[in-house]
Formats: sequence, C-alpha cells, structure tokens
Amino acid sequence: MDLDPNRLANLMLAPALAAGAAIMRHRRTGFTVERKTDSSPVTAADREAEEIILEALARYAPGVPVIAEEAVSRGERPRLDDAFFLVDPLDGTREFVSGGTDFTVNIGLIVERTPRFGLIYAPASDQLFVTVGSDEAVEIRVSPEAGPVSLDDVQTTPIRTREPDPARLVAVASRSHRTPDTDRFLADSRIASCRNIGSSLKFCLVARGDADIYPRFGQTSEWDTAAGHAIVLAAGGLVTTLDKHPLEYGKSESGFTNPSFVVWGRSSLLPLIRL
Repeated sequence: MDLDPNRLANLMLAPALAAGAAIMRHRRTGFTVERKTDSSPVTAADREAEEIILEALARYAPGVPVIAEEAVSRGERPRLDDAFFLVDPLDGTREFVSGGTDFTVNIGLIVERTPRFGLIYAPASDQLFVTVGSDEAVEIRVSPEAGPVSLDDVQTTPIRTREPDPARLVAVASRSHRTPDTDRFLADSRIASCRNIGSSLKFCLVARGDADIYPRFGQTSEWDTAAGHAIVLAAGGLVTTLDKHPLEYGKSESGFTNPSFVVWGRSSLLPLIRL
C-alpha cells in the first residue's frame, strides 16, 4: 500500500476540511458537553469529525490500523502493525468548549514507531499544516467550507524551523496544562519569551520558525502528538523525551500514553539546554 506523505496529503486534505466544517457547524448550532471516564470533555463535534476521518482512512488506506481518541475511549483498540494511523478529531476540546480558537484536527501516520506523515487543521483560523515529504512541510490557508480540494487547488507555503539565537530563545507552552515543571524549565533555560497556546498548534509554531522550543511535562496521548511530531520532523526539528532520546509511538502497553517530552526547532539546541 502506498503511504507516501505527498499522496496522503492530497487524499486527506478534503476529509480534514470536512471534519473542520462539522466542528464549526456544531459551534454555530450549539452542543452538549459530556465527560469521558477520565473526566475530559467530549462533544458531538468530536464524534462526527472522527467518523469523517475514519471513513476516509478506511477508503484510502484499507487494512492500516487506526488508533482514534474517541474509539479508544469506547474500548476499541485494533491490533497494531508496523504502520498505523493516530487520529485526534478535535484536539483542544476545552478550547472549543470555552469559545477559544486553538483547536485542531490531527491525523498522523506512524511507521516503525516513528511519525512519517502529519496533518493538523485549525478550522477556526483557516490554518492547515501538512507534511508533503520526509523533509518538507507546508502551511495552507483554507476555509473549512472550501469543499473537496487537493494540493493543486491551494497555495502552499513551505515552512522550516529556525536556527536558534541562544540569547533570544522563544518557547511555546500549553495554555491549559502549564505546570510548575514547565515554569522551572523556562526559568532554568533562560528563555527570553514564552507564548501560551492550546492544542497541537504549539508544534506548528516551532515547525514554522515562530518558536524555538516547546516543553511538555505531564501526560499526553500519542494521538495528541503524532501529527505535530511528523510536521516538526519534516520542517527540520525533532522531538525527544527528557533523556533526549526520540519520542516513539505504539506504546499500547501504557494505553498510548507519552512521557514528558521536548520539541526542539533544531538539534543545535540540545547541548545548550539541560533537562
């Protein structure tokens, strides 16, 4: 099966926009917030967006397992192969529920425990980030109402991480999950400034060269990070655990839970920052 990033980008662009359109429709018409077993919020927007993406993956990549957030919460965990998808249909549900704009649709492909493809769509701001090769990622401005489109129909802007200036490092951190460990890291690392943003858009800011580093202390799930991780890798960055080893995927024994990690714009930062 052809799991080439450029092919996947073309195939999954329209389903991502459709998922985004469904999310924005629920925002306009209203929704009820329910609580999952872990007390995190879930809405009909999460479920409809996930259904759209799962139907597309079944059509375009039949036989490739999919680990999707809402399906996992219902106890659905397919047997993994070397290649599998990770889907978060509405990353940043808290932002969505509170009326914010930092929520995204995340689709990632893992091959041999490493992200190989990623798509992140922020429908409230018309921002879409996607890998189009192993070392190329682009940003697209496109409305969720654009309908079925391919890469040939839209203007793409290549994105790249930036070479850091040790005297003026910019960090990005979670808006709703900022911890004392994060604050200590920022102080100890002599970060000049920090932006607080929700959802997987933090990965995109590093990938686009708007920030140098994103530390994340505490629990996340693999579907939260796979798409952003792939985009950062394609744009020239890396994602490591606190021991500076690559963050890996397929941790089914831990419920697909990630350890604390750091997103680095460039590898030249690693010897400058103590963890």
